[in-house]
Amino acid sequence: MADISFSGRAYAKIILHAAKYPHCAINGLLLGKQPKSSSGTELQIVDAVPLFHVCLHVSPMSEVALTMVEQLASSQGLVIAGYYLANENINDISTDKPAHRSISEKIAENFSHAVVAVVDNKEMTIGMNTNPLRISQFSEGKWKFKEKSSINYEGGAGLLEAMYNLMRNEEYRNLVDFDNHLDNISLDWRNLKLNEAIDDALKNHR
Repeated sequence: MADISFSGRAYAKIILHAAKYPHCAINGLLLGKQPKSSSGTELQIVDAVPLFHVCLHVSPMSEVALTMVEQLASSQGLVIAGYYLANENINDISTDKPAHRSISEKIAENFSHAVVAVVDNKEMTIGMNTNPLRISQFSEGKWKFKEKSSINYEGGAGLLEAMYNLMRNEEYRNLVDFDNHLDNISLDWRNLKLNEAIDDALKNHR
């Protein structure tokens, strides 16, 4: 049994966020189900909320976003269980920049099983046949890299096919992060329409 599982929706939104801004660093939050016990129950990441692509280290905006996402998660019986990022440099998969570190550590303070997902930009293509995410989990006071065998992605091969169609149809253009929302508050950072498009793509490739 895997230690951590990602829903197809969570995975797709991370990839689409990175695809929309290939020239920028991006970040976001991962929403998960609280494990039933601390004895190794699988952590389920069920959704992702895109945060920023312009200025990742603006703490007042980060605080506002975290509060709003926390309220959304609570209303759905979920918790902020992790953080995702892609760096600007194509060869950079580090997590130690101040903006990344401050948010991920804040999450880990409130959720002891927190995870960090890093997009390996070198593996981002429209027809990806490999998974570009690198996962670490907070344990014993530090972030520890997780082997791919300990991570499960809902949908398997069908997920890669669904992602190909989402990328080909340029669904990333419809993704709204908090930077977009702050520029135009009529844009929905919850991405309800995009969620439907992702869910439909996943259903068609089961």
